[in-house]
Amino acid sequence: MTKADIVNAVYTRLGGFSKKESADIVDLVFETMKETLGRGEKIKISGFGNFVLRDKRQRQGRNPQTGQPIIISERRVLNFKASQLLKQALNDSQPENGNSGE
Repeated sequence: MTKADIVNAVYTRLGGFSKKESADIVDLVFETMKETLGRGEKIKISGFGNFVLRDKRQRQGRNPQTGQPIIISERRVLNFKASQLLKQALNDSQPENGNSGE
């Protein structure tokens, strides 16, 4: 699913908004999320999950092609943890026998 698909879903499901207004709403939600995470705050969406920005320390690693040791710089990574409701909804949609179409 792309951002355009999300805009289209907002446009068709909510009604009352033009396509441009729907795009503005989606952009505003994403921009708010970016700003919130940029401040180091976590985002909790009830029934969906949590977005958390974590700091990773500098560490020693290896270049997989040469085997040479390298330093992996410190950085921030975004983690998402799905809520129990989302996990349950995703697992309930799986086939009963556990096979994927076989």
